[in-house]
Amino acid sequence: MKRLLLAGLLGLAAAAALPAQILINGAGATFPQPIYTKWFDEYAKVDPSVRFNYQGIGSGGGQKQILSETVDFGASDGPMSDENLGKAPRTLWHIPTVAGAVVVSYNLPGSPKLRFDGPTLAAIFIGKIRKWSDPAIAAQNPGVSLPDQDILVVHRSDGSGTSYIFTDYLSSVSPDWAAQVGKNTSVNWPVGLGGKGNAGVAGQIKQSPGSIGYVELAYARQNKLPYADMKNAAGHYVAASLDSVTAALASAKIPDDFRFSMVNPPGADAYPIAGTTWLLVYEQQKDAAKGKKLVEFLKWAYTEGEKMAASLDYSPLPANVQERVLARVAAIKY
Repeated sequence: MKRLLLAGLLGLAAAAALPAQILINGAGATFPQPIYTKWFDEYAKVDPSVRFNYQGIGSGGGQKQILSETVDFGASDGPMSDENLGKAPRTLWHIPTVAGAVVVSYNLPGSPKLRFDGPTLAAIFIGKIRKWSDPAIAAQNPGVSLPDQDILVVHRSDGSGTSYIFTDYLSSVSPDWAAQVGKNTSVNWPVGLGGKGNAGVAGQIKQSPGSIGYVELAYARQNKLPYADMKNAAGHYVAASLDSVTAALASAKIPDDFRFSMVNPPGADAYPIAGTTWLLVYEQQKDAAKGKKLVEFLKWAYTEGEKMAASLDYSPLPANVQERVLARVAAIKY
């Protein structure tokens, strides 16, 4: 009995000696969720004293939660507007992490490889093209047997950075789309049905014959969905890949506040529907302990974490951009 009691006391003493684990909460974009999950899991091995809790609720939700300070960091694939940034209680920074592709997936018999140009895609999502056998689709896909079937458009139902990238692209290639719908994390979709998150849209496409929608590349691959080659600004049909997103990123002009678009770039090898994703972090952290741990994690992410991006179909930031971002991270106060 004495031995059991002593063992119990020693166990309690050992537990008391362990440092308390710090929990850092984040929420937002589902577009980068696979790579963030990987980073958080790997970083737990580097620093077991900190744990990250990330909720993929969409970029709109991430922006709202960081503004209300119900999370320690937000995440968004669409840059915050000047108006929304003006609502922040303190200076709020955009810190880019990785870049990725938004792909056009569909559910057709035999899963043929399709090709689209921007105006045709915009016409589908605005409701002008309603049949898979439409001449505008057939002309770009010679030799493909297209059914005389109604097109079911699938889009995001939540505020979404993936939607921002997609509608930013459609606005850049279609004056009709720019005038009637525009670009935002949430828009009034002219046609179709909604799915929550990238996973929700992928699920709707997978179970709905005749459907078409847009998802981040990793979700299309995870769900074994076909995705189209897209005609870029140079007139070439390009597949979404690590190389074609890296080519798009290389042509982007990145300002000091890191808010930028990389859709429809001029490069011959660039994939046209690509974007970066940002962490939303306050310059002045309210909780010193959490702020210190967050900065340490970010420094690790931009030195070690970026090396993991390619394995999950994301493009790492170029070295010169990583250096700029690390300087911004070093300026976070806590």
